Amino acid sequence: MSVADEMHALLTNAFAPARLAIINDSAKHSGHMGDDGSGESHFTIEIEAAAFAAMSRLARQRAVIAALGDIVGQRVHAVAIKAGVPAA
Repeated sequence: MSVADEMHALLTNAFAPARLAIINDSAKHSGHMGDDGSGESHFTIEIEAAAFAAMSRLARQRAVIAALGDIVGQRVHAVAIKAGVPAA
């Protein structure tokens, strides 16, 4: 299973998102710090879930990072997070 697939499964289980996109940005960072050559070092996560409704932007980001467990910081160098609530 790829890291992107694993992140997708973890976030789906944690938040039941209305929308979830995991974009692999690793090619843009080839040869830069944090590039381990795996092709899975940098990601952007776009997620919309009702669970984020009462959370601040920072709380949403912390919740996403927590749901990903050891992936961020140990197996993935960088993650950009765009977390919001579904449009009404």
